[in-house]
Amino acid sequence: MAGRVDGDLTGASTVVTGAAGGIGAAFARVLLERGAHVVLGDLDAARVEATAADLRAEFGDRVRHHAGDTSTDAGVAALLTAAPAPVDVFVANAGVFRGFGLESTEQDWSLSWEVNVLGHVAAARALVPGWVESARSGGAGGAFVSVASAAGLLTQLGSPTYSATKHAALGFAEWLAATYGDQGVQVTAVCPMGVRTAMLEEGETSAQPDARLGMRSVVSAGEPIEAREVAEVALAALAEGRFLALPHPEVDRMQQQKAADRDRWISGMQRFRTSLEG
Repeated sequence: MAGRVDGDLTGASTVVTGAAGGIGAAFARVLLERGAHVVLGDLDAARVEATAADLRAEFGDRVRHHAGDTSTDAGVAALLTAAPAPVDVFVANAGVFRGFGLESTEQDWSLSWEVNVLGHVAAARALVPGWVESARSGGAGGAFVSVASAAGLLTQLGSPTYSATKHAALGFAEWLAATYGDQGVQVTAVCPMGVRTAMLEEGETSAQPDARLGMRSVVSAGEPIEAREVAEVALAALAEGRFLALPHPEVDRMQQQKAADRDRWISGMQRFRTSLEG
């Protein structure tokens, strides 16, 4: 791979976290269809092995997988040993939806911070210096895809942990782009609303009222989409050199309304929450 990431990723070395299912597995499939080598990373050993086996049956030895915690420097380092070097594209997708209302525990906050934010930091720490050096030497650099959420641009009713950490993930991606985007590092943050994944289904059927509220707010604000669309929109943004990828176009209008009059936007969110609670 040379230069900006485009539709043809033949031979590119790519890594996707949270790839046992949902958005991560969809990213892996789309990358493979475009010719890339893909390492699927996930904490769930049985599921990631099964997903990798399914993809390997179709795409052969371009599929590898690694089971482990990718929220730490050591975990990311172990994951990267499974990838053909150098890594060209890293998709930081692993995430958790834990912690609801002010009853969110210290463990909820800690896990959300570690997975939703520090996993991105650890990956960037491992890869960005090499990408910068590659670009300085006339090479291709690399690309970092942060799977954040519309919650990072707006908010997430029901879950303060998810809302705060997705804001942080988006803020870190913006910092990466501002600091290294002109030094050979492409950064794209993808911010979907509802996506038809196990996370959405679990939230809708949860025994926790705030979890159900959160998912009702997501599906009421916009039609849920398939995970594949998230991957396709993100890779299109990379190819076009855009930072923000919005699989739900209406999120752009919402964030503009929020920026134009935050107090009015908060009042609207209060009314929205009340309507959902009713």
